[in-house]
Amino acid sequence: MKRREFITFLGGAAVAWPLAALAQQPAVPVIGFLSSGAPDAMAYILTAFHQGLNETGYVEGRNMAVEYRWAEGRYDRLPAMADDLVRRQVAVIATIGGQMTAFAAKAATSTIPIVFTTGGDPVRSGLVASLSRPGGNITGFTQVSSALEAKRLQILHEVVPPVAVIGVLVNPAYTDAENQLTDVEAAAQTIGRQIVVLKANSEKGIEAAFARLIERKVGALLVASDPFLFSFRDQLVALAARYAVPAIYQWRDFAAMGGLMSYGTRRGEVQRQAGLYVGRILKGEKPSELPVQTRTKFELVINLKTAKALDLTVPPSVLARADEVIE
Repeated sequence: MKRREFITFLGGAAVAWPLAALAQQPAVPVIGFLSSGAPDAMAYILTAFHQGLNETGYVEGRNMAVEYRWAEGRYDRLPAMADDLVRRQVAVIATIGGQMTAFAAKAATSTIPIVFTTGGDPVRSGLVASLSRPGGNITGFTQVSSALEAKRLQILHEVVPPVAVIGVLVNPAYTDAENQLTDVEAAAQTIGRQIVVLKANSEKGIEAAFARLIERKVGALLVASDPFLFSFRDQLVALAARYAVPAIYQWRDFAAMGGLMSYGTRRGEVQRQAGLYVGRILKGEKPSELPVQTRTKFELVINLKTAKALDLTVPPSVLARADEVIE
């Protein structure tokens, strides 16, 4: 072999060897990530989800890939996004952001494993048959945050006992909206307070709801648990401050940015657990063998700066129960 031919052969081999090695590597699993929210609002949730995956040995870009789908508060977009993930034959679908996201995935496939996180009762809604034996291709975690509306109303009443009319802001498009209102209305009867239902499923709808709140002389507000409403938390907190309305919310995020109070589960941990479940399924476990888990640790956060701005004195009995007081 001539010297020039030999050099050419080596050059070609240098290119061919890595390509051959890559071709022999098994295809990495692809996870479908379906969320009703927006990427910027879900950044730390996504971090927690990846933490769970990493704990099972899966790292995005190294030995697994992720197809992300963000509905950005548009629940009507979820079915098409779920169908697209199924067409792409992802290995597992993780749904984040309410039961509507999980139902969209469930309707799209009966074979691809699904791991959900939700704030509602998955048995009450028909998402799974039971917590211990979910059956089929679906399992996950519930934070029971939608079932805490009655408790939030009670806490709000303790802080503003003279208020006779309390508003409840719900998203009528949310799966659990009817159950939320049923629970709140029953709790309102118990404490002898009138409820004004305010509905919004758009940015303009939120503005209109606050206008109606003032018109009806509502003295306090409960913002119901809902991924869409969470995505507009900046607007909700700003409007509550503008109209000087004491309000209680689902997540700490609201209180941290100036909302009066929040009561709900700690965000992030349930998404980390979902990442763990996805990793276990990728390793061969079946969804039907993984029970649906309920997170039962709740936190009460009170923003005393906001209370002072509203000229409110938070009762010592409520402050004593707070997990965090922002001063």
